[in-house]
Order: sequence, then C-alpha cells, then structure tokens
Amino acid sequence: MRLRGIRIGGGDRRQQPDPAVTTTARPVGVTADPADEPGHTRSFTVPGMPAAGHGGAEQGAPNGYDGYAGVEGREEHVAVYRAGQPHPQVGSERLPWRELLRGLLRHPTRTFAQMRAHQVWGPALSVSALYGLLATFAFGSTSDQILGSTFGIALTIVFSSVAGFVLAGLMLGSVTHALARRLGGDGAYAPTVGLAMLISWLTDAPRLLLALFVAPDNGVVQLLGWVTWALCAWMLTAMLRQVHDLPWGKAATAGALQLIMLLVLIKLPTLG
Repeated sequence: MRLRGIRIGGGDRRQQPDPAVTTTARPVGVTADPADEPGHTRSFTVPGMPAAGHGGAEQGAPNGYDGYAGVEGREEHVAVYRAGQPHPQVGSERLPWRELLRGLLRHPTRTFAQMRAHQVWGPALSVSALYGLLATFAFGSTSDQILGSTFGIALTIVFSSVAGFVLAGLMLGSVTHALARRLGGDGAYAPTVGLAMLISWLTDAPRLLLALFVAPDNGVVQLLGWVTWALCAWMLTAMLRQVHDLPWGKAATAGALQLIMLLVLIKLPTLG
C-alpha cells in the first residue's frame, strides 16, 4: 500500500514518509488480512492521526476515488474503498429492475457506477431467457423448424435456446470478469457478470425485433446488427471501467474476448 503526501498546518510543507514505514511494509495498526490481494484495498488510519468525520473535507484524485477528511492544522485521515463496495461519488442505492433497465439505456455510465456493489442476477437471467425465446422466432431456420414440428419438439427447441443463451451469458461474463481481475481490476464477480449479460442481450434486442418482420439478410437488419455490436463494445468497456476501476485500454482488452465470441457465435451467422 502507498501513503499519499500529508499536509500539516496552513503552509505548503509536506511531511516526508516515515523511514520506519516503507512502501513494502504494512503500516502500524493494520493487521494482516487474507483478503488483501492485488487489486484489493482496505481502509486504515495512519498512526497518530484522528479518524475521519471532521470538517474541511477535501476531494481526492478522481481516478482513484480516494476520500480525504481533515482539519486545517491537523493530520488527515486516509481512506480508500475495498473492491465491491459502493462507489464513493455516486449513490449506492440498489436500483429496482425497471430503473436499472431504464438507467442502462439513458445514462449507462452512472448506472454502472451505482450498481458496482450490487448483484443483478434476476434481471440478467430474465433478459437472457427472453432473448433466447425471441431468437428462436427471429430467424427463418429455427422459426420454420418450430412451426413444422410437433408441440413436444418445438418446446424442446425453445427450451434449449433459452437455456443456451443463459449459459452462454454466464460463461462469457465469467471469462470477462477473470480477464478484468487479471489486468488489475478490483470489481466483484456478481455485478460484472450480471451487467455483462444485460449489455450483451439488450443491445442486440432491436435487431431481433426487426428480424421478426423483415428478412435477416435485409440491409437494414444487417446494418443495425453492426451498430448494436459497436454499442455493445462501448457499453461493456464502460462497465468494466466503472466496476473494476480500469483505464479504457485495459477495460477494452478485458471485454475483447466476449465481444469476439458474440460476433462469431451470434452476429456473423445471421449477418451477410
């Protein structure tokens, strides 16, 4: 862990780090925690410093979201949030499913930040199942197969499609989460996977809806497919950046494999 420079008094003097505490040593008063892994942080009070809660709060660096609170002439309290905890600059209230879906469409970045500490399994699994159901009727091959089969066979095809898209969303989201953590992210598993599933299927839903009424090889449907894939790429990258506190480059790298798999398995078979 590292300690920021500490301001004492009203001047511009900055106290140098105590030689007794090096960048590799654990500060006094902080006990070992097995949960402390690369990408994880924890809150602590520097020895001899008062706890947070005094007036004269200062804002920390916007990229690190570090919080500071102190009083002029006295030492400051250093606090940072642990992975999976609410975003310190955005409301931490869990959004109901309707507001969640609305927020993903209207202001996705803020919604990602607000939901970084909350699981969204209910909406994610429901949207995945509805996408799988819609996909069975959106394209000619499966639709004709269902209409020309008995009720039992048609039901099996629909159920297989629903289960397949749910499992695909879980697997792709899990891989994306693992890559994000490997690249230094500190986000939690449930929000990452759930939001990744919502992004994948919600962004492609307009193409499926249009394909119900227009042939899949229609130019408008194909153009919409590429546009929604690009939208999926941006939203997935923005989500990983907010949930895992990654820069844009690493966030895009973490989501690249999921985007490629979506393109190869879902987009390309139905696009010319």
